[in-house]
Amino acid sequence: MSSRSWVRMFVLTVIMMTVIYGCFNMVTDPFGVFGDYFMDWWSYDMTNNPRAAKIAYLDRFHENYDSYLIGSSATSSFPVEDLNRYMNASFFNMIMYGSDMQDVEQTARYLIENYKVKNLMVSVHAHDAMQYNVNTGRITDLMHYKADGSSPIKFYATYLFADWRYGWNKIKLKQSDSYIQADHDCFTPETGAYDKSRRDIEPIGELSEYTARPDYQIFNNYPKKTYNIQCLELCMGSVTRIKELCDANNVKLLVVCPPMYSEYLKFFKKEDLVLFAESLSNVTDFWDFTNSPLSADPRYFYDETHFRNALGHMALAEIFGDKSVWRPEDFGLYVEQQGNTTGVENRGSVMKAQSYGALHERLTEFYKDRNLDDSSYTASVPILTYHETYAEQHEYGITTELFESHMKALKEAGFTAIGFDDLKNYVEQGWPLPEKPVVITFDDGYSCNFEEAGPVLEKYGFKATIFAIGVSAGKTKYKDTGVPMNPHFGIQEAQDMIHSGLFSVQSHTFDMHQVSGLDPEPIRKGVLQMEGETEAEYIQALRSDCAQEKRLLRSMGTGFNVAAYPYGESSLLSELIYAEEGIWCTVTTVQRHNTLLKGLPQCLRKLSRYSCERDLSAEELLKLLGEEPKGTN
Repeated sequence: MSSRSWVRMFVLTVIMMTVIYGCFNMVTDPFGVFGDYFMDWWSYDMTNNPRAAKIAYLDRFHENYDSYLIGSSATSSFPVEDLNRYMNASFFNMIMYGSDMQDVEQTARYLIENYKVKNLMVSVHAHDAMQYNVNTGRITDLMHYKADGSSPIKFYATYLFADWRYGWNKIKLKQSDSYIQADHDCFTPETGAYDKSRRDIEPIGELSEYTARPDYQIFNNYPKKTYNIQCLELCMGSVTRIKELCDANNVKLLVVCPPMYSEYLKFFKKEDLVLFAESLSNVTDFWDFTNSPLSADPRYFYDETHFRNALGHMALAEIFGDKSVWRPEDFGLYVEQQGNTTGVENRGSVMKAQSYGALHERLTEFYKDRNLDDSSYTASVPILTYHETYAEQHEYGITTELFESHMKALKEAGFTAIGFDDLKNYVEQGWPLPEKPVVITFDDGYSCNFEEAGPVLEKYGFKATIFAIGVSAGKTKYKDTGVPMNPHFGIQEAQDMIHSGLFSVQSHTFDMHQVSGLDPEPIRKGVLQMEGETEAEYIQALRSDCAQEKRLLRSMGTGFNVAAYPYGESSLLSELIYAEEGIWCTVTTVQRHNTLLKGLPQCLRKLSRYSCERDLSAEELLKLLGEEPKGTN
């Protein structure tokens, strides 16, 4: 082969390999910049670089939206569903990693100049004044060329010839991707927000248990840092230009300072926090949720800068005056633009100030240190579990006489029986609970509960919840086996029970409470996934069970809201599916009190219950509940 032919072949080979390399990156498109037409996995793309991927996503789907949120990653915790409802809009969350107001400004300009925009919400705080125009140069941080005005050739070349391992990882992870949110797919593409599906259903109660978890141990030994707002003028310049852009294009602007954990706020000097707010008030009206009575409670936060969606839910309710959502007093400060109507308003105390001095004074008070005091927004609630109740001693269950001794002891000790709706109203709306609340439950759905326990409950002014096994409703024999079982109430009996006001009926699954020796082997252990069952098969099985139980409960005249796990067994996947199916409370068999937190619906998941066995005396029951029986010292 001649040298000329060798050179020609070499050049062609290099060109061919370059084309193949570029085609591979274009097809896998791990950053979504080419439109992700082949793999269509935008949650993965946005996780790699939300700045670039979201612009590419909107170029395809922007007609679905008319409003946007922009800011650092904490912005994700303002639920777009709430904004859509309050503002009659269709929001998309443009949150990005890191705090850089230049990127926020460039993104806002691109959106307004290229899409239909009715509303723009900007999340900004003192940490956004710490740095400006960071431009790390990393491929995971690059702005889309359409937003920052850079070279499109350089932009696409960067991604076309990026490290091939980005695309290869996307292929591998796609094959093993689970229904459960993972680190490689952190976003919900349809909203642009972080996928908080796991975070929103994790049970939260006792503070010590929360901070003992690996994900939250930062709260046990919080770091000490010192932050300076050296880029304040640049930050305010961007906010000013965003406001001018909105005014010129008839876009409604909402500026919000997001909640911050109290220890994180200590990274800033108090005077800098006040200076930032005063500077922002020279530009625009804004809402400040930086500091509140909840700022010192780690359970409302994920880490130093990220807060739970529950806090964002409260903040938006405060902004739009939604009184159905609980939030503490002194939650949120509304500051009017200086030189406009000059002032500050705390809508909780209906305080207005009409001078710069008053604004400074109020802000100084607003940024005071907060200490953890959860006495006003937490409650301790025990839940009791019974099964069968019989007039005479029986192989299973508890005698009516012993059950009455339990109820009598509870009444004399000052307990008030409440239902799960009362727990929900306490958490979501802040409705008060009695001084000594207790929830009484029965599992399985036996007829004897109404016949024997009902009159006792009525006698002491109590009520209870029965978790019914759907497939056994109205039956005296176990499924199709012909094996006798203790009678379970049917639809008409359930309607009578609910109408009496003594009982509510909820779910113990339709047919996932299986029994070894009676059900075909291998049996399912409660609602858990069986060995050899794929994730998709399991999800379908659980959803099908939910659908059957929903239909049954509706025929009884009640909803599908609370579920008791058979044998107390649960999983992250079962919690996710139950939440999606409308279950806002689940209960297990762990024996202890439950800590409820106002405004934090996660505290209603996987609640604990005390098992009241047939030989448990009234005195022993009171001891379980932390009460000293009468006559003891």
